[in-house]
Amino acid sequence: MSDTSAIGCVGKLIVATRGDRGAGEVLVTVRGSKEAFLAISDKPLPKGTKVLVVEVRGARTVVVEPWKDLAGSELTTEIP
Repeated sequence: MSDTSAIGCVGKLIVATRGDRGAGEVLVTVRGSKEAFLAISDKPLPKGTKVLVVEVRGARTVVVEPWKDLAGSELTTEIP
């Protein structure tokens, strides 16, 4: 069973993704609480990257893309 309510949510990678070599982990606020999901992306993304959830694959796995601000630049923030 998948949870499509995560689609369209913006989160932050807490574990880097490795593109086709493996998933990372993203922290997303869904229904008012923070939830962790396995995160898959086309290209490797570093820890701390803000991402947009674009697809749900299974119960706890999502596909993410880098979130771009209005100027179109990717946002990357290190987690302390």
